[in-house]
Amino acid sequence: MCIKFDTFLRHAYFILFSAFNHIKRALGCVLTHIYILFLKSEEFKIHKLAHFFLIHYQLEKKHKLFTLMKKIIILALGLFAATAANAQEPIRFGIKAGVNLPNIIKDDGNNNFDTKLNPGFNAGITLDIGLIKGLAFTPELLYATKGYKAETSFGEFTQTTHFIDIPILATINLGGSGLNLVVGPQVSFLTSTKNKFDNGFGTVEQQFDEDSDKFKKSLLGGLIGFRYDINDKVDLHGRYALDFQKNNEDGTTQTPEFKNQVFSVGFGYKF
Repeated sequence: MCIKFDTFLRHAYFILFSAFNHIKRALGCVLTHIYILFLKSEEFKIHKLAHFFLIHYQLEKKHKLFTLMKKIIILALGLFAATAANAQEPIRFGIKAGVNLPNIIKDDGNNNFDTKLNPGFNAGITLDIGLIKGLAFTPELLYATKGYKAETSFGEFTQTTHFIDIPILATINLGGSGLNLVVGPQVSFLTSTKNKFDNGFGTVEQQFDEDSDKFKKSLLGGLIGFRYDINDKVDLHGRYALDFQKNNEDGTTQTPEFKNQVFSVGFGYKF
């Protein structure tokens, strides 16, 4: 009886295994046919068409932005050449440095957190090209740090971004005094981003170089502020700069959407 029962079990197992394989093959064929029908369906074609137009729109948007920034830089170079050739005042070369007090303006998406200043610095070179009395063209090339800090229930998060900023400014003298208004567009190029998380027991750091696709590599913004000329060589200045674009197109928990804003104070020296 035991032998017959074992034989029965083997036959039953073989039959069930064969039936399972047949069902699996049949199910695979059905799913394959459904997938083929879906590929031929109008819904899939519409989905592909919508995806194509979305990608095309994003590429066109990036191309327009790149073209705009290129035009601004070309315009700045053209203004520099024209004003340098027709300058009524001597062209002054200078250096400047200062303290940055950056924070962010949160946009849509993941923004359920509070932020505070992440102090940094800026330093670079300047040109002061007099156009007419009381008006000068003042392009600059600066290295600047930006970012923010955020307090969370798990600890403190700090993001520090490093930029090459190119402000293209008009300097307007106010009332013949040493006080000047400075205003103009600014193009910023991201070089690296550093995230740091401190929970009180340890620190974790994460570095993103310029080839990371998490952040935009170039941003268009604006700047306004005041400069006070102490004498012919030394000046003090205070400014506010704001990016017109978000740091990335699709914010996530790791890279929420925001725009950089920076208050800065510093000094300059002209040669």
